[in-house]
Formats: sequence, C-alpha cells, structure tokens
Amino acid sequence: MVVLIIGLTGGISSGKSTVSKMFKELNIPVVDADAAAREVVEPGENAYQDIVEYFGGDILLETGYIDRKKLGSIVFKDEEKRKVLNKIVHPAVREKMRKDTKEHFQSGSETVVMDIPLLFESDLTHMVDKTLLVYVSDDIQLQRLIERDKNGEEDARQRIGSQMPLEEKRLLADEIIDNNGTIEETRSQLLIVLERWKVIHT
Repeated sequence: MVVLIIGLTGGISSGKSTVSKMFKELNIPVVDADAAAREVVEPGENAYQDIVEYFGGDILLETGYIDRKKLGSIVFKDEEKRKVLNKIVHPAVREKMRKDTKEHFQSGSETVVMDIPLLFESDLTHMVDKTLLVYVSDDIQLQRLIERDKNGEEDARQRIGSQMPLEEKRLLADEIIDNNGTIEETRSQLLIVLERWKVIHT
C-alpha cells in the first residue's frame, strides 16, 4: 500500500478550514495541529503537568483545566516564558499528530492530511510527503478577516502581518489551491491536485 501524508497549510482567513472540510467529505482523514495542541494540555497529559509545574497553579481554572487566556497573556509579555511553553507544547503536538496519523494508516487509510497552520514557519515539512497551500490575494484575505472577526482594518492588518506572507508560502508549496473564487472552483482544484497525486481516480 502506498501511503501519502499531505501537509495542508494557509494563512489566516485563506480558507484552509474550508479545504480541510472537503478532505473529510472525501473520507480522507485530517489530523489537526490546533486540535492536537488543545488535547496535549488537558489534565493528565505530560505537557499539562510540565506547564503547571513551571507556571504554577494560578494558571488553572476551577475545573482544573489550563486558563488559556491567562497563560496566553503571560507568555505574550515574556519572550523567555513563551520559549519554555513552546518547548513543552510543540514536541507533544508533533508526537500526538504522528500517533494519530499512524492510527489512521493502521485503520486502512492510504492518505492522511496533516492540517498545520505554521507548516513552513515551524519547519515541519519533514513530517509530510507533499505540501498543499490554500492561497488568497492580500485584498481578499484582509476583506475576509475583517468580515469574520469584525475587529476593524488595523487589527486585521496586524494579524496578517504577524504571519509569513502567503506570497512567500507560494514559493515553498508543492501545489497551490487558489481560493479567491467560489467554493466550487476551490473544490475542483482540490480534486485535480488529488488526481495528480494519485489519491483519487476519476
């Protein structure tokens, strides 16, 4: 059996979640980095113990779960603490994603998608066989983010500016899906890529 791991990435408001949903509709399992990041810091997990040990019990909610907002505001202001947190969380997330991917293959899947927003920034391309970027133009990205978050143009520009530009990611990706158009156009591009990669045969 030829197995393939596809690294799906994009930028804020580029439509990566839409494409991720399309994979699921095609019965291709998706292992989500953001979901893994939430799971590895739940009570009982090793990363959870390490975080509480370092940051103290003050970062916990009454339920025993980590107060993500409180922890976020601590590491946002302190570069050193942010590095410590990343050192705890990132390896745990990668391990969880590898484990989940392996389980999908053991269950008979031939293709698994790893949905990793910071695939290129975090230098994680070694975890996947092919990279697929969901791309939109700067104008559309800005417009969609303003519509989605209702936080105004300045805030949206700041958030986009904090990420690697999609134009740079274009140069790094194996294939690009242009998500400037309709959902149907996006879906048909995805199907063409998957046919090219011999994931599906139409």
